[in-house]
Order: sequence, then structure tokens, then C-alpha cells
Amino acid sequence: MGAQLRVYKQKISSAQTTKKITKAMELIAASRIQKAMARVKASSPFARAVTRAVSAVATHSNVEHPLTTERPVIRRSAVVIFTSDRGLAGAFNSQILREGLELAALLRSQGKEVTYFLVGRKAVGYFQFRKLASAAQWIGDTDTPQFTTAEKISAELLESYRRGGETDGVDEIHLVYNRFVSMMVQSAETVRLLPLEVVESDASDSSAVYPLYEFEPDPETVLDALLPVYIQSRVFNALLQSSAAKHAATQKAMKSASDNADKLITTYTRLRNNARQAEITQQIAEIVGGADALASSK
Repeated sequence: MGAQLRVYKQKISSAQTTKKITKAMELIAASRIQKAMARVKASSPFARAVTRAVSAVATHSNVEHPLTTERPVIRRSAVVIFTSDRGLAGAFNSQILREGLELAALLRSQGKEVTYFLVGRKAVGYFQFRKLASAAQWIGDTDTPQFTTAEKISAELLESYRRGGETDGVDEIHLVYNRFVSMMVQSAETVRLLPLEVVESDASDSSAVYPLYEFEPDPETVLDALLPVYIQSRVFNALLQSSAAKHAATQKAMKSASDNADKLITTYTRLRNNARQAEITQQIAEIVGGADALASSK
């Protein structure tokens, strides 16, 4: 019986230690969520301004730019999967990997080859374990993404898109990432990055009067300058959204782990008390039995 008590005490101590760790990680994730949400909010005005500028050029000019014109034959598609560098985030990484692979299967069913671009150690490890090929990988900058990382990713994607599917490039690019909806909800998002489908904002208002534009030196040069910036802003937004969603998923997972640790502590404490009570009852029964035996022997 004493050995059983020691086992329960060890399990209670282990659960208490685990709870301390998960509670600390929950608090850290909660503090990082606020910073990540602030960065997403701060980047929105710039992204909207760039979108309006690209919309103006694409809508009010007749230039057929390579980045806005869909190619007649799409031979190869790029799928960019955004995961995290660390785990302990519930189904955050597994759901986005599943979404990316389902998208790849859909593209293959349409007769397109698929090239993967991976962001985050979890995606890289997943593909290495299953011996799946990828064109490029970026790791180490998913918790607090920097704009330089978005620039590197955008440059690689643009270069691959310009080469085209006839060589070793791609004809279209899709982004797959987790979008931060709320503290409890993070949804998988799939966006076609290239070729661009730019729509003038507030198209429902037919009575709106839009200004006339003049482009200097010419619309094609303006698009050459604007589109890379637009793509960088979209990639950076995906990085920020994924970061905020990851911290929210970590907080939710760690809170669940802390609650489970509380339940384990309660359960093992009850079992320990029952075992201790049974041991005390047995000792009392042995003492009473011994006393009765001595009294009857006299």
C-alpha cells in the first residue's frame, strides 16, 4: 500500500510541474498575441494603399502586364505553405499542411504540376520525413516575422514566376496560411497570389465617381514598380497573420493542457486519499485484531 501512495505522489508532482510549464507558456503566448495583432493592424494601411494604387493602374490602363495577365496554358503551380518553427500549438500546423496537400491534389487533378515553397521548420520537417521535394525553404522567422523575410520570399517567387512553367519556373502561385480570426478561431486561408486579380474597391457603389489618372512615365513602368511591392505586402501580411494565429493556437493549447493537468491532480489526489484511508483502516483492523487475540488468550 505504501508503494501505491508513492506512485500517486509522484504522479501528482509530475502533473503540478507540467501545469507550471504550460501556464507559463500560456502567459507568454498571450503577451505575444497582442504584439502580433498590433503588427497586423499597423501593416493594414500600407497594404490598402498599395492595393488601391495597383487597382488604379490595372483598371485605368490597357497594359497587359505579365503579372496581371493569365497565361494560356498553366503547366506548373507553386504552393507556398506557411507553418511555424515551433510546435505545442494544437492542430495549427497539421491543418495548414493538410490544406496545402489538398490544394496540391486538386491542382494535379487539373493536369498541373506542383512545386512547393515552405515557410517554417514544421513544414520542412514534414516534407523531409516523407521525402517530398520542395523548391525553396525559409526557417527561423515565424514567431516575429521581419519584412526582410517577406522580401526574400517575394523575390524567389517572382523569379520563379517570370521563368514560367516551360522551363523550371511556375505559371501561378498560391499562398496557404492560417488567418487569425479570433482568440479561439484560426482558419486556413488559400489565396492565389499570381497572376493578380485586382478589383477596384467598393464595386457595389455604381454611383461613385472615380478620378482620372495620368501615369508617368507610362503604365507599364508604374506596374513594374508597384507589383513587386504589392506582392511583398501580401506575403508579409500572410507571415503576420500566421504568426498571430500561431500564438493564439499556442495559448489555447496550453490552457487546455493546464486544465487537463488540474483534472489529473484532482483525480490522483482523490486516489491517494482513498489509498491512504484504506491503509489506515487496515492498520486499525490489524491493531484491533491483535488486541482481541491478546484478550482472548488470557
